[in-house]
Amino acid sequence: MSDDTDIPEPDRVPGAPHPRHTPQIFGQDEAIASFADAMGHGRLHHAWLLTGPRGVGKATLAWAIARKLLGDQASAALPGLAVDGTDPVTRRLAALSEPRLHLTRRPWDEKTKRLRAEITVDEIRTLLSFFHLSAAEGGHRVAIIDAADDMNTAAANALLKMLEEPPAGAVILMVAHQPARLLPTIRSRCRVLRLAPLAPAEMAQAMAQAGAEPGKDAEALAALAGGSVGEALRLAGQDGLPVYQSIVDLFGRLPDFDRPRARALADAAAGRPGADGDPFDLVVTLLDLFLSRTARAGLIGAPLEQAARGEAQLMARISPDDRAARAWASAQADLGARVRAGRAVNLDPSALVMDMLTTLAQVPAR
Repeated sequence: MSDDTDIPEPDRVPGAPHPRHTPQIFGQDEAIASFADAMGHGRLHHAWLLTGPRGVGKATLAWAIARKLLGDQASAALPGLAVDGTDPVTRRLAALSEPRLHLTRRPWDEKTKRLRAEITVDEIRTLLSFFHLSAAEGGHRVAIIDAADDMNTAAANALLKMLEEPPAGAVILMVAHQPARLLPTIRSRCRVLRLAPLAPAEMAQAMAQAGAEPGKDAEALAALAGGSVGEALRLAGQDGLPVYQSIVDLFGRLPDFDRPRARALADAAAGRPGADGDPFDLVVTLLDLFLSRTARAGLIGAPLEQAARGEAQLMARISPDDRAARAWASAQADLGARVRAGRAVNLDPSALVMDMLTTLAQVPAR
């Protein structure tokens, strides 16, 4: 068995505190006020869907809600989502030892020594057991699912049955980066809290709270992260900017496909996951960002703030109009499908990335 301290947490950005340890939420006053209003007027729904781009504070908000709902009387008397700093519930939540809270996330696979690509039906069955076993305690019982769009089909169907007949006192908080991937019947049974990308000043505050000092890379990180402090922290912690530069350099040689350079990038994606994150996830995320930025460049017709040397010139060349933008957007959707299919069958990360790069290199010709 692995030492639990060596197992990465799938819901934590490498190099940043876990959301349960993050005390303040920046830039999401509207979502906070919406939930606080429902709670204050006795309209507390049993299922909440927290949506918005990855890394804008959805999980941090979910943990703040959990602290408020499960807190003691002193915390309950405070306005909004504020809690008493001496509340023992806060300490138990931080230690994952609060018996009235259940956290559902992608599990660790002892065979592959990797986090599983999906939340399986076994995790949802464990969640069901939690609600049955904790029923006698009364009061609120809170579950956080992070991220709900990681559920496979069987897990989603099992959760749907629970939402159709919710346990008494249950509040289920679902973090969703891509809510469109959820069953429409799940979405229809949830109240939605939409979180927005952070403004530059809010990004700076959130990064400072996490202990990050981007320095000379601040502008490039902000451009690439697109208002997501989580992405900015992840990129800073995993040296993502040099990897993104290598992607730009690779596509900068098109129509010639530099196979050795592509192979080096694919091999880098096959590195062993560590405390600073999974190299495969980093490369896939950066490829997705590159495709998104390239498609957007073709649509808006204006140079983007550069996240790498030569990026603006490259995008003006390979995505000059809306027709090209549609081709790159289609390639982005195809990339996501390839990643999900490859992970489902445990395809070699290096081979999967090489296949994606080879396919993407053909987009300008199409």
